[in-house]
Amino acid sequence: MSTTAGGRFAADQGFLARRLHAWRVWWTMLVICLEERLVYRGDFILGTLMRFLPIVTQVFLWTAVFGATSSGSIAGYSRNDIVAYYLLTMVSRAFSSMPGLAGGIARGIRDGSVKKYLVQPVDYVSYLLAARIAHKLVYYAVAILPFAGVFLFCREYFPPIPDWSTIGVFVISLLLSFLLGFFMEATLGMLGFWFLEVSSIVFAYMLVQYMLSGHMFPLDMLADIPTGIPGLSVAGLVRFLPFEYTAYFPAAVWLGKVQGAELVRSLLVETAWVVVMAVACRIAWWRGTRRYSAFGG
Repeated sequence: MSTTAGGRFAADQGFLARRLHAWRVWWTMLVICLEERLVYRGDFILGTLMRFLPIVTQVFLWTAVFGATSSGSIAGYSRNDIVAYYLLTMVSRAFSSMPGLAGGIARGIRDGSVKKYLVQPVDYVSYLLAARIAHKLVYYAVAILPFAGVFLFCREYFPPIPDWSTIGVFVISLLLSFLLGFFMEATLGMLGFWFLEVSSIVFAYMLVQYMLSGHMFPLDMLADIPTGIPGLSVAGLVRFLPFEYTAYFPAAVWLGKVQGAELVRSLLVETAWVVVMAVACRIAWWRGTRRYSAFGG
């Protein structure tokens, strides 16, 4: 074996060893975060179950709305479609919502606790991702039975189960929505490197995100509202933003509202937004830590 080939082989081995070590560290962080989540499992279970109460009000609300109109559908949605859509957005939000993430990052920057990640061989963003995955795994373990019960009870509102390819795209869209929600909120929290208090910014973001994600109503209802730009409605404008992929898009995929070329385009756009926000998160962390100062213990 030549010297050049031997050096290349050693370099490859070193790279693989570093990657394996990084994965072992990340896996350890994930296990620790899971154990932390399970410490207060009683409170976690109660909080999870309470989130299902709004389902009842939504069913009554949309029943009343359709009862007050002579039309059997609104923006292409029947009453059953709307109820099914709302239930599916609950699943989407279970993946994409990141309660406390942005505020926790900003608080750590403000009180100085983030500095330990600057001196330890732990990547902060990777740690946050592991913590969120742990949170979601515990949440799904607790919520899967209530979700199954609710969907079984409300099965009359749903259309027939779609084909396997649609289900596969639905699952992919949920996983992408998790990553998108994580990186958006993490980037928002890292504004704490530049602002002493970001709670108002987070509140404004949550308000806009709640309205434009489709969690309140299907975004198709905005299709007839003009923007003043020829050929572009409010719904078309919202489609350029990342918010719809955190609630509307997965639900629309399951219900068959997005198909064909539009489905492929939307998946590519969602993937692009994940990459953009991941890069933005890394840049915010890199730039922020270079201007950050912490003193004391």
